[in-house]
Amino acid sequence: MTSDVVVSLSVLAGIVALSDATRRLMTRALADTGLAVYAVELVSTFQLCCCTHELKLLADVGGIEPRLALTFTYLAAVVHGLTFGGATGNPSGALEHAYHARFSAGCALQRIACQFAAAAAARAAVPVIWGVGLSGLHLRHKLLGYQCISSIRAPLPKAAAVELACAFAVQTAITHTRPVEEKYRVHAVAAVIATVVYAGGSVTGAVINPALAFSTQFPCSGNSFLEYCLVYWLSPLLGMMSSVLLFDKLVPLLAGKSPSLRLPQETKKSA
Repeated sequence: MTSDVVVSLSVLAGIVALSDATRRLMTRALADTGLAVYAVELVSTFQLCCCTHELKLLADVGGIEPRLALTFTYLAAVVHGLTFGGATGNPSGALEHAYHARFSAGCALQRIACQFAAAAAARAAVPVIWGVGLSGLHLRHKLLGYQCISSIRAPLPKAAAVELACAFAVQTAITHTRPVEEKYRVHAVAAVIATVVYAGGSVTGAVINPALAFSTQFPCSGNSFLEYCLVYWLSPLLGMMSSVLLFDKLVPLLAGKSPSLRLPQETKKSA
């Protein structure tokens, strides 16, 4: 293992440790204000974006082997799943929770706002970390002006379809592993994430997260803002919605069961 990889892993560990400490501190400090969930969402999404920036740098500029990159992707997904503390870190996930009335539409919108704020903060923070020059990889990236190239390596319709399919697969895994104990569930979901990255990473990067894409993909040259919106915002949302509607409505209908009725949260509370 090269020194660049060791330094990057140390940076990842430091980001996770600092984020976890911040989460715990803010949860205690804001326990009686109702703002703790938003603070956790903010910190967790910041953690996700910073770690993904570092992993993307290792793969794109560091040129690590694909098998090693997939291993790091899997391990990072496990760590995020175990440390997020109830945060979704993904606007699609927040909307899915709102659809199932696990929290209100207003809560979902505020969480999404926190996610995009954290994504923007991470995008501004990582050049500062790289600018310290902890490794030769960081120094090379600094000399190149922190440039990045678009991960879209296919015609837009194909790229959009790949992101949609990847989001569908991940949402399906999340839905069907909810009854599983958390310490086992995170490994199952992480394995699916690593699989879709293996399958679609060479086409779009398989980001499957609008906030994460805003942080890691939108600053890159090669495509327009609207093209990025189509591939990295609209497609993951449609993929999530397709999975939810398929298993909530179509499958029960085909099985001869009544599709589940989603009631507003206020209605449930008054029932």
